[in-house]
Amino acid sequence: MAKAKTKAKAPQKAGRRVPKDIYEAELERLQVELVRMQQWIVETGARVVVIFEGRDAAGKGGAIKRVVQYLNPRSARVVALPAPSERERGQWYFQRYIERLPAAGEIVLMDRSWYNRAGVERVMEYCTQEQYDLFLKQTPVFERMLVEDGIILIKYWFSVSDKEQEKRFKSRLHDPMRRWKLSETDLASIVKWEDYSRAKDAMFSATDLPEARWWTIESDDKRASRLNAISHLLSQVEYEAREPEKVVIPPRPKAADYQRPPRELHLYVPDYAATL
Repeated sequence: MAKAKTKAKAPQKAGRRVPKDIYEAELERLQVELVRMQQWIVETGARVVVIFEGRDAAGKGGAIKRVVQYLNPRSARVVALPAPSERERGQWYFQRYIERLPAAGEIVLMDRSWYNRAGVERVMEYCTQEQYDLFLKQTPVFERMLVEDGIILIKYWFSVSDKEQEKRFKSRLHDPMRRWKLSETDLASIVKWEDYSRAKDAMFSATDLPEARWWTIESDDKRASRLNAISHLLSQVEYEAREPEKVVIPPRPKAADYQRPPRELHLYVPDYAATL
């Protein structure tokens, strides 16, 4: 059934972390709803863009992973663009993002987006003042065009405290699976904390539109932030749960005259698991 719109309400600062058992049970329930929402998107031809922005180590990537975990990758895409190429730097700024917008029946989740220009490019001086000013001028026009064309545009800002950000950075120092997340740009976010705050305030002021609002997610508690993000996302798409078509698994026919070739003719991956 259709989901009611939620009103903007600042959450209270979490005094304790969401218990793991409660988190896992509720996450599973919400992920089931995401699958139902995707089915509606596919059947109706809706187009959905979800933007995930926020400070470094604010938990955007983890939230995105939980959103797409059980979605059909044929109609759900994550866009995380690298630095622009020489050719892309010669394009209209929004051009390479337009190429990744959803077609009918698709949902696109942007792990950072065109708002790079209002954040890291602004603070790290990767763009000129003229380019920055033009971005703030053009973005409301660009996003209104998307909404007017029928795209559902949802924008999230993941907010993390300075102490929690530093704690997460330190946890990555000796973690071989997350060490790559400590780039020079990431570390600069510590010493440029106030610069990023000012940039975010200016971005909100210019681009918090009635047609495409900014929604802030407190993310010091990762479990809470993921549940809050998914629950709110579901509320922003007025989908109707569709019952999947009944599937009947046919009986396997008896083997006729097929004979499997000798196993010795094929190469097999060594059974490493058996050595554990």
